[in-house]
Amino acid sequence: MIINPQTLDAAFKGFKTLFNDAFEAAPSHLDKVAMRAPSNAREEIYGWIGQFPGLREWVGERHVKNLSAHDYAIPNKKFESTVSVIRDDISDDRIGIYKPMFQEMGRAAKMHPDTIVFGLLKKAFDTKCYDGQYFFDADHVGYVENGAGLAEVSVSNMQAGTDPAWFLFDTSRAVKPIIWQEREPYEFQTQNSDHSDHVFMKDEYNYGIRARCNAGFGLWQLGFGSKADLTVANYEAARTAMVKFTGDQGQMLGITPTLMVVPSVLEAKARKLLMADKLENGEANIWKDSVELVVTPWLG
Repeated sequence: MIINPQTLDAAFKGFKTLFNDAFEAAPSHLDKVAMRAPSNAREEIYGWIGQFPGLREWVGERHVKNLSAHDYAIPNKKFESTVSVIRDDISDDRIGIYKPMFQEMGRAAKMHPDTIVFGLLKKAFDTKCYDGQYFFDADHVGYVENGAGLAEVSVSNMQAGTDPAWFLFDTSRAVKPIIWQEREPYEFQTQNSDHSDHVFMKDEYNYGIRARCNAGFGLWQLGFGSKADLTVANYEAARTAMVKFTGDQGQMLGITPTLMVVPSVLEAKARKLLMADKLENGEANIWKDSVELVVTPWLG
């Protein structure tokens, strides 16, 4: 094969097709737990996090809510992955040997947000969210109406323990427990000009991925994290706690758990809890199909 701009462009298009096809086919749980938020700067500030637009009886003037009460910010990070193709392999028409590499590159790019989102979830017991508390914490600030106005109370959205962590979420709303922020999407690029110093010195062409993105925490009220044993009793307790969560004006939020996320090591326990007709004691399993199950290896 003669090496010229046309053949190099054809090779790039072929590699990009392999990348794109694998990207589209790869599995991802990102959209099950995270809301997608566009970004136009180095970081985005989510001042509205924690403000719940509930309705109240209109008496007197409107009560205007301040949607910039918090300064929770998510900075974008830059990511890349780069591989090289030997010039001789293109000249000798051996492009096919690189097919698995570019397919795997596409798969890796599709699953990369999952590694970030669930990696963040692993650290949620000791990483702060918008209210200054850890995302899963025993001491979030809640509000209740006590007759004389709103009173602050301590609210927990976690269970302590030493077992592998499992999680419950309400993902039925526009706002999600996790924010996926994308400044620049995953892009397949190349450095294949014969005039570049790299090609001249190395006699190879570079192909790679580039992206700018990051993840952060959304509303803690939409999540519950547990390091206790995954049992019926602990599952019931987690659900009960979630449905009692209130908003910033003391209003009930109507939280309904819709999703359970577990690491691979808890898959068997989770499936028994959510999919079996009967419990181990022979009783009917009232929690069968009560939430969707996501099993992910990215929780470790």
